[in-house]
Amino acid sequence: MAGFGLAGRVAMIAGSTRGIGLAVAYALAGSGVSLVVNGRDEDAVAATVDEIVGGGGRAVGVCGSAGDRRVVEKMAADALSEFGALDIAINCAGIAEPPGSTVLTITEDEFREQLDAHLMSAFHLTQVAGGVFAEQHSGAIVLTGSAAALGTFGGSGYPAAKAGVTALASAAAGDLAPLGVRINVVMPGAKSRLSSGPEYVRHIESLHARGILDDLTRDAAIDPAPPEYVAPLYTFLAGDAAADITGQTFTAAGGFIGRYDPHQPTLIAYREHTSTAPYTMTELADLLR
Repeated sequence: MAGFGLAGRVAMIAGSTRGIGLAVAYALAGSGVSLVVNGRDEDAVAATVDEIVGGGGRAVGVCGSAGDRRVVEKMAADALSEFGALDIAINCAGIAEPPGSTVLTITEDEFREQLDAHLMSAFHLTQVAGGVFAEQHSGAIVLTGSAAALGTFGGSGYPAAKAGVTALASAAAGDLAPLGVRINVVMPGAKSRLSSGPEYVRHIESLHARGILDDLTRDAAIDPAPPEYVAPLYTFLAGDAAADITGQTFTAAGGFIGRYDPHQPTLIAYREHTSTAPYTMTELADLLR
């Protein structure tokens, strides 16, 4: 990754002790980036730090949920105190929705847990790191979204939170661009604790049986590529080579990389409101059915 504007930089990565976050941490450390790693399990945080430092990298750890603003603030503070800078902020934190959860069965507390783990962690990271980046007029933020936000993988709290992440990034990109700060989203497809195990397989097979997932998507979801295949996209978006890229949502799964177009409505009908009455129910039925 030499020449991509990463060596000597400092990054904080929420949710970086397992799965995709861990792969991103290793990729950045291998590119000469000093890291503040994070996770909920103290032993996993310590093990990740030891692995990076043992490999010749620089890392410190902060234990706790990124859904807690104080944890994210400590990550930023430790980056500045330990390494003297903060240039990159990445959110890979997240939890699975309860097995078999639907909008009718998920509890209010479970729904809020999803919002905290995914959307609030993204908000805290964007606001805390964004404040540092705005003062120095430079910095890159990469958030983790999900294709579940499109409603194709069931559940309710998880897709709602991930849809919020994408909307947050789009809006924040406009706020931060004049201040020299970039923010993008990656919707990854990779094997992790959230995408493996018998409960997960049963969930995917159920979606396929109900016609929500086609054969190709079902097969890809059951046997995703390792997280090392999506880590390079996060790493690229964090570096200077992506200096002109902001406010965009990408997807990566194995060898596939895609970019989502901005949401635009498809024209159904139009007439000038200054000279015509509102549409009648009959007219809407003719147009929309």
